[in-house]
Amino acid sequence: MQTKKIPHPGWNLEYMMWMFTRLSGLAFFFLAIIGMAAALVMGARNQMDLGTLMRWTFFPNPNHVLDSNIPNVDIWANGFWQIMQMLVIFFGGTHGLNGLRVVIEDYTSRPAWQSITRLLFFVLWIFMILAAVYVILAS
Repeated sequence: MQTKKIPHPGWNLEYMMWMFTRLSGLAFFFLAIIGMAAALVMGARNQMDLGTLMRWTFFPNPNHVLDSNIPNVDIWANGFWQIMQMLVIFFGGTHGLNGLRVVIEDYTSRPAWQSITRLLFFVLWIFMILAAVYVILAS
């Protein structure tokens, strides 16, 4: 059994991703609070039930809530909600892929395989972010 080198404290990739994971978890709470508060201020308390409000808060896409009982979905499709969507996708996707990367690296012992998996996750992350931004801006 090989032992892993213990990384020295400092600003390396592992420490930055560890810190990002903690901060992105907090960002989820703040994005949820901001999204719900903004929706309520914009009139959601009169136009949406609680389930629709939650769907809109976490994925504010007019096509996503089309079957709900919102009288006019088009007034909700503005730049603020697109930015909220992009932030949720960025923080959520990066948070999730980093967690998956850490789990997979726990089971790979060779440094070459770890480099390959890091490269694959980076390519997957870029593709995911670009596809999400395209879907958000195209809808």
